[in-house]
Amino acid sequence: MNTELLDQALVEEATKKSGLVWVKGPGVPARALWHVWHEGAACVVGDGPGEQPLPGLADGARAEVTVRSKDKGGRLVTWAARVVEVAPDSPRWQEAVAELKGKRLNAPDGEAMTARWARECRVLRLEPTGTTAPLPEDSLAEAPLPTPATTRRPAPEGLPRLLVKRKRRK
Repeated sequence: MNTELLDQALVEEATKKSGLVWVKGPGVPARALWHVWHEGAACVVGDGPGEQPLPGLADGARAEVTVRSKDKGGRLVTWAARVVEVAPDSPRWQEAVAELKGKRLNAPDGEAMTARWARECRVLRLEPTGTTAPLPEDSLAEAPLPTPATTRRPAPEGLPRLLVKRKRRK
Protein backbone atom coordinates (compact mmCIF):
# COMPACT_ATOMS: atom_id res chain seq x y z
CA MET A 1 0.00 0.00 0.00
CA ASN A 2 1.30 3.50 -0.84
CA THR A 3 2.20 5.30 2.40
CA GLU A 4 2.27 8.70 0.65
CA LEU A 5 -1.41 8.38 -0.26
CA LEU A 6 -2.26 7.24 3.27
CA ASP A 7 -0.36 10.20 4.75
CA GLN A 8 -2.12 12.59 2.37
CA ALA A 9 -5.52 11.16 3.31
CA LEU A 10 -4.69 11.38 7.03
CA VAL A 11 -3.58 15.01 6.72
CA GLU A 12 -6.70 16.00 4.79
CA GLU A 13 -9.26 14.18 6.94
CA ALA A 14 -7.70 15.12 10.27
CA THR A 15 -7.32 18.78 9.29
CA LYS A 16 -10.86 18.97 7.87
CA LYS A 17 -12.37 17.67 11.08
CA SER A 18 -10.29 19.73 13.49
CA GLY A 19 -11.34 23.35 13.91
CA LEU A 20 -7.98 24.24 15.44
CA VAL A 21 -4.42 23.51 14.36
CA TRP A 22 -1.08 24.37 15.93
CA VAL A 23 1.18 26.15 13.44
CA LYS A 24 4.88 26.73 13.97
CA GLY A 25 6.58 29.19 11.65
CA PRO A 26 10.33 29.65 11.20
CA GLY A 27 11.85 31.00 14.42
CA VAL A 28 8.56 31.36 16.30
CA PRO A 29 6.81 29.00 18.72
CA ALA A 30 3.71 27.04 17.71
CA ARG A 31 0.44 28.96 17.90
CA ALA A 32 -3.15 27.71 17.85
CA LEU A 33 -5.04 28.94 14.77
CA TRP A 34 -8.60 28.38 13.61
CA HIS A 35 -8.84 27.45 9.96
CA VAL A 36 -10.88 25.84 7.21
CA TRP A 37 -9.76 23.14 4.80
CA HIS A 38 -10.34 24.32 1.24
CA GLU A 39 -9.06 22.88 -2.04
CA GLY A 40 -6.22 20.88 -0.54
CA ALA A 41 -4.93 23.39 2.02
CA ALA A 42 -5.66 24.79 5.46
CA CYS A 43 -6.75 28.41 5.01
CA VAL A 44 -6.29 30.96 7.81
CA VAL A 45 -7.02 34.67 8.14
CA GLY A 46 -5.30 37.05 10.53
CA ASP A 47 -2.81 39.82 11.29
CA GLY A 48 -5.52 42.44 11.38
CA PRO A 49 -7.39 44.17 14.20
CA GLY A 50 -9.46 41.64 16.13
CA GLU A 51 -8.07 38.67 14.21
CA GLN A 52 -5.57 35.98 15.12
CA PRO A 53 -1.87 36.83 14.82
CA LEU A 54 0.15 34.99 12.18
CA PRO A 55 3.79 35.58 13.24
CA GLY A 56 6.49 34.02 11.10
CA LEU A 57 4.06 32.99 8.38
CA ALA A 58 5.25 34.78 5.26
CA ASP A 59 4.56 33.97 1.63
CA GLY A 60 6.86 31.16 0.54
CA ALA A 61 7.91 30.23 4.09
CA ARG A 62 7.74 26.73 5.52
CA ALA A 63 5.57 25.88 8.51
CA GLU A 64 4.86 22.86 10.67
CA VAL A 65 1.18 22.10 11.28
CA THR A 66 0.07 19.85 14.13
CA VAL A 67 -3.51 18.59 14.03
CA ARG A 68 -5.34 17.49 17.15
CA SER A 69 -8.24 15.13 17.53
CA LYS A 70 -11.52 17.02 17.78
CA ASP A 71 -13.00 14.65 20.35
CA LYS A 72 -9.99 13.71 22.52
CA GLY A 73 -7.69 16.68 21.87
CA GLY A 74 -4.61 14.49 21.34
CA ARG A 75 -2.09 14.92 18.54
CA LEU A 76 -3.07 13.05 15.35
CA VAL A 77 -0.51 14.16 12.78
CA THR A 78 2.16 16.79 12.19
CA TRP A 79 2.75 17.82 8.60
CA ALA A 80 5.01 20.22 6.73
CA ALA A 81 3.38 23.10 4.86
CA ARG A 82 4.31 25.76 2.37
CA VAL A 83 2.77 29.15 3.17
CA VAL A 84 1.05 30.88 0.24
CA GLU A 85 -0.42 34.35 0.70
CA VAL A 86 -3.59 34.79 -1.35
CA ALA A 87 -3.99 38.15 -3.13
CA PRO A 88 -7.07 40.07 -1.94
CA ASP A 89 -10.10 39.89 -4.23
CA SER A 90 -8.55 37.25 -6.51
CA PRO A 91 -10.83 34.31 -7.39
CA ARG A 92 -8.87 32.03 -5.01
CA TRP A 93 -9.21 34.68 -2.25
CA GLN A 94 -12.97 34.96 -2.82
CA GLU A 95 -13.40 31.18 -2.53
CA ALA A 96 -11.24 30.91 0.61
CA VAL A 97 -12.94 33.86 2.29
CA ALA A 98 -16.39 32.43 1.55
CA GLU A 99 -15.36 29.30 3.49
CA LEU A 100 -13.62 31.25 6.29
CA LYS A 101 -16.59 33.60 6.71
CA GLY A 102 -18.85 30.70 7.61
CA LYS A 103 -16.50 29.54 10.37
CA ARG A 104 -15.62 32.93 11.91
CA LEU A 105 -17.25 33.19 15.33
CA ASN A 106 -18.27 36.48 16.98
CA ALA A 107 -17.15 38.79 14.20
CA PRO A 108 -17.61 42.41 15.34
CA ASP A 109 -18.66 43.68 11.91
CA GLY A 110 -20.84 40.87 10.50
CA GLU A 111 -21.23 41.11 6.74
CA ALA A 112 -18.59 43.87 6.44
CA MET A 113 -16.01 41.39 7.71
CA THR A 114 -14.81 40.32 4.26
CA ALA A 115 -14.18 43.91 3.16
CA ARG A 116 -12.17 44.46 6.36
CA TRP A 117 -10.20 41.28 5.69
CA ALA A 118 -9.35 42.56 2.18
CA ARG A 119 -8.16 45.92 3.59
CA GLU A 120 -6.45 44.97 6.84
CA CYS A 121 -5.76 41.23 7.04
CA ARG A 122 -3.90 38.45 5.30
CA VAL A 123 -5.42 35.23 4.01
CA LEU A 124 -2.92 32.37 3.89
CA ARG A 125 -3.02 28.87 2.48
CA LEU A 126 -0.98 26.25 4.34
CA GLU A 127 -0.38 23.74 1.56
CA PRO A 128 0.88 20.27 2.55
CA THR A 129 4.26 19.39 1.06
CA GLY A 130 3.68 15.66 1.49
CA THR A 131 5.95 15.27 4.50
CA THR A 132 4.59 14.07 7.84
CA ALA A 133 6.55 13.82 11.07
CA PRO A 134 6.54 10.70 13.23
CA LEU A 135 4.61 10.94 16.47
CA PRO A 136 6.94 12.00 19.29
CA GLU A 137 7.82 9.75 22.20
CA ASP A 138 7.24 12.49 24.81
CA SER A 139 4.53 15.15 25.16
CA LEU A 140 6.47 18.17 23.80
CA ALA A 141 4.50 20.34 26.26
CA GLU A 142 5.70 23.93 26.48
CA ALA A 143 4.94 26.89 28.73
CA PRO A 144 2.17 29.18 27.43
CA LEU A 145 3.21 32.20 25.37
CA PRO A 146 3.34 35.53 27.24
CA THR A 147 0.10 37.48 26.93
CA PRO A 148 -1.43 40.69 28.28
CA ALA A 149 -4.58 38.73 29.18
CA THR A 150 -5.08 38.01 32.85
CA THR A 151 -7.19 35.65 34.86
CA ARG A 152 -10.03 37.04 36.89
CA ARG A 153 -9.45 38.04 40.46
CA PRO A 154 -10.27 35.62 43.30
CA ALA A 155 -13.92 35.54 44.36
CA PRO A 156 -14.71 37.58 47.48
CA GLU A 157 -14.70 35.47 50.64
CA GLY A 158 -18.41 35.94 51.33
CA LEU A 159 -19.60 35.08 47.84
CA PRO A 160 -19.75 31.28 48.26
CA ARG A 161 -21.97 31.69 51.34
CA LEU A 162 -24.30 34.06 49.46
CA LEU A 163 -24.65 31.60 46.59
CA VAL A 164 -25.46 28.73 48.96
CA LYS A 165 -28.19 30.83 50.65
CA ARG A 166 -29.80 31.63 47.27
CA LYS A 167 -29.96 27.93 46.34
CA ARG A 168 -31.65 27.05 49.66
CA ARG A 169 -34.39 29.68 49.14
CA LYS A 170 -35.45 28.21 45.79
